[in-house]
Amino acid sequence: MSETGDVPGQHDLGPIVERFDEAADAALEGLRGTPALDRVFTTASHLGEFSAIWHVVNLVLGVRHRRLDRVIVFAALIGLESLVVNQGIKRAFGRTRPTTTGETGLQVRQPLTSSFPSGHASSATFAASLLTRRAPRPLGALIWLAAGTVATSRAYVRIHHASDVVAGLVTGRALYLVVRRAFRRFGVDDLL
Repeated sequence: MSETGDVPGQHDLGPIVERFDEAADAALEGLRGTPALDRVFTTASHLGEFSAIWHVVNLVLGVRHRRLDRVIVFAALIGLESLVVNQGIKRAFGRTRPTTTGETGLQVRQPLTSSFPSGHASSATFAASLLTRRAPRPLGALIWLAAGTVATSRAYVRIHHASDVVAGLVTGRALYLVVRRAFRRFGVDDLL
């Protein structure tokens, strides 16, 4: 057992990460309880479930560009990203969550996976990286704003530590770069 009573390896990512998480949570605590922000971040957290918001944007862009092939490829890739993060990376870390159902008054679905990295943040970054390749510039900015809001929402509702969110952002971008490179190598970059 660690000093905090947790099983070793289940929570501790080191003192620097712990201080970062505490500072970020303290900053967010000053915002929690603001009705408008509570609504925005709770809604964003719900919209990020199962990448629902990203599938809707993908479908709209696919219809707009008349590219059903891109809709299907995106859906397959976001599913693969989720599998890698939730069944691979999260299992390797097994980090406990700050809460199991979110901050009091900011109820969200109880996740079945461990905390590190944030799957919402990873899928938001992965999806935004893919979707903004074919979105008009103003829509691209809105997609990134939505991605940042979904990612931040996970620490705001206290279902993730802030470091989980940062790790999710990095993971999502790294997975996008791997996919982009693979698609270029095989000459199918047009499907992204």
